[in-house]
Order: sequence, then C-alpha cells, then structure tokens
Amino acid sequence: MGKLKWLYPGMFIKRWIFLTAAGIVFVAMGFAMVISEKTPGNKTFAAIIIIMGGLIVVTGVSRIVKSLVTVFIPDRDREGQLVEKIYQKRILEKGPRIVTIGGGTGLSTLLQGLKEYTSNITAVVTVADDGGSSGRLREQLNVLPPGDIRNCLVALADAGPLMEKLFQFRFHDGKDLKGHNFGNLFITAMSKVTGDFEQAVKASSKVLAIRGSVVPATLTKVVLKARHKDGTETIGESKIPENKSPIERMYISPPDSRPTVEALEAIKKAQVITLGPGSLYTSVMPNLLIDGMYEAIMQSKAIKIYVCNVMTQAGETDSYKASDHIKAIEEHTGRGIVDYCIVNMGKVPEDLLEKYKGEGAYAVTADEEGARALGCEIIKANIIDTKDFVRHDPYKLAKIIIDLLSALKKHNV
Repeated sequence: MGKLKWLYPGMFIKRWIFLTAAGIVFVAMGFAMVISEKTPGNKTFAAIIIIMGGLIVVTGVSRIVKSLVTVFIPDRDREGQLVEKIYQKRILEKGPRIVTIGGGTGLSTLLQGLKEYTSNITAVVTVADDGGSSGRLREQLNVLPPGDIRNCLVALADAGPLMEKLFQFRFHDGKDLKGHNFGNLFITAMSKVTGDFEQAVKASSKVLAIRGSVVPATLTKVVLKARHKDGTETIGESKIPENKSPIERMYISPPDSRPTVEALEAIKKAQVITLGPGSLYTSVMPNLLIDGMYEAIMQSKAIKIYVCNVMTQAGETDSYKASDHIKAIEEHTGRGIVDYCIVNMGKVPEDLLEKYKGEGAYAVTADEEGARALGCEIIKANIIDTKDFVRHDPYKLAKIIIDLLSALKKHNV
C-alpha cells in the first residue's frame, strides 16, 4: 500500500514518472527503427526520435529529483544544499580517519577546519570541567559537564547558523538561567530523558547534523587534581590555574575511570590522532590520565600530533617551550606518544603581545633540539588568526595536518 502512495493526487511526481516512461518508449522505438531491416530509409527520423526521447527522459528525471529535493530541502538554496549534501556523503566520507583529543575552545577550533576535509572525525572530549554553566549543572543535577562537548558539536554542525546560534545562546537574565547556555541545558535535558549521557550526545548530534561524531572521554564524573612544586595540591579543573606554583603532577579521581568504548574503537582505527590545541593540564591531560587511554593511543598505528598552544598560559605553562609541553605529556604517559608537534611561527602583532604580557602570557618558542631529543619532530608554520585575539586559524591548522598525512602516505611512512 505504501508504494501506491506515489500515485496519489498532489504528490507532484507521477506526471514526471509518466513523462520519463514516455521518453524511454521513444528511445526504444528509435533504436528499434535503427536495427530494423524493414525501415532502412528512416535512420535520420529514428535518430530524431532517440534524441527527443532522451531529452524527455532527462526532463522527467530532473523534475522527479526537484520534487524530492523540494520536500527535503524546502528553503531557497536547494541546489547549493543538495550539492553540499552529496559532497559530504560521497567525498568527505572517504576522507582520513581522524581522532581529536582535548577540550575547551581549542579543540572546537581545530574541528571547524578538519570537517572541510573529512567526515570521519571522532572528537574525544574531556569531562573534567567544573566551572561556569557546566560546573553548575554538574553539581546541581549530577550530570557530566556538557560545555566542551557542546562546543565540539557546534563546531562540526551542518544544521545551519540559526541552530548553531541557538546552541551557543547564553542567558543573561533570570535568577536560575543566568549564565547558562541553551546547548548545555538541551544536552542535560536529553541525558535525563534518555537516562544516558552518551545517548544524549548522540541525539544532540542528530539535531545539529554534525559531520563526524563527538564522544565523552569517560562516563565517570572525574575530578581533576594537581600537585604543585611547592607541595600544595589543588582540586578542581577551574581552580588549578589559580595556584601560581608550577604544576609537578596531575591526577584524576577516581583513578580507575575507564575510557568510553567509542573512544577506544576510534583510536584503534585512526590514521591521525591529535592532542590539543587547548590548555595542556586542564584540557588535554585529563583525557590521557583516564585508565587505558594513553596506552590505546600508543598502541594505535596512527600518526600522533600535538598541536601546541600559541601562547603560554598563566598558572599552567608559564615559560614553557614546545619541548616542555611534550615532556609534560610524556612524563604523565610514556615516551614516544607524540610523533609531531605543530608550533606557530606566524608573527603576533606587538599590540597583542603587550596585551597578553599583561596577563602573564608569552609566545611559545619551538625549541626543535629539545623536542627532537624527546623523539618528536617540530613542524613550524603560520597557523594563527590575530584579528582580536591570538588564536589558531582552523583552516590553516587543518591543512597542515592533512598535508602531513598526505606527505607521509606518499613516502609510505
């Protein structure tokens, strides 16, 4: 019965089906005349019938496609959207398998660039956040913090600018709503409806029609801890940068927290694994401290790339060179976990350097010799955007990663 609905009045499709069928009949008649011995003098007429039939078929098929597209893509830029959907499905799904590990705004920035090259992206996101809207929801509703995951979902979204703005909308009024993002509330509500945070993220992914997937690093409510060189200890991700004593060691509680199955599967199949960009100790490191996570990364045959921050971060990486970042990662994981480190060599305007200097932040230097001594190769490139702040440019950064993978493939590395 369902198939007969194609013939119902008002479907705006059966007329084009019949027209296409008529065109096929014309083409068949033309070819029949060509091969028939009884009509040897009508070859020109037969050719005309074949051409006419072909044009009718093309018209009918194009009208059928247009009728279907009108239903699924109802707004004006149907052709552009259809081309984009086909490109995404046919081209991007053949792109490299990339796993990005981190959190904060740095990870979402990288994802914006990578999604132009592949839809085989898995963002493994930290759930150690305990500040702002995420921290309030975590404390009041006993859920995993949704903020970093929300940023990654929006970065990979294909749902359009209005939906992205909605998910990033922050309430500025209301006693209880003030400071919350709509996206955080949506993911939290979905986790309560589904009873499962992973399912909530998957449902939100469908709403935003993302390219790739976003998965929490763990489903355990982890607490991040730092031991400082002066012997003090700081508990809580948001409080760690407030302690001015250099960080000596990072921990998570509970220490036996396990990675999600999706994260481990993606790491195993990855061609490229990136760490960062983002705060070294509070965005990247929490993922690596999860029991079994860094071991899975080291066992993977993927190329491992650390995207170094452009500027040092007060309270976390004061005076750090690129090699210091790599050394800190290796001290918490194992030797050789990073193959390449991308470091910015683009010039930062003097006015921005002065601005960051006031915040205790300075440009990170490459220190190639120090990195090479740790078994890591430095890749120097201009990868920044300096319009208002010093940030990674998502498209420059993604191109460096894709070009590196292509070069290594070319040389069978």
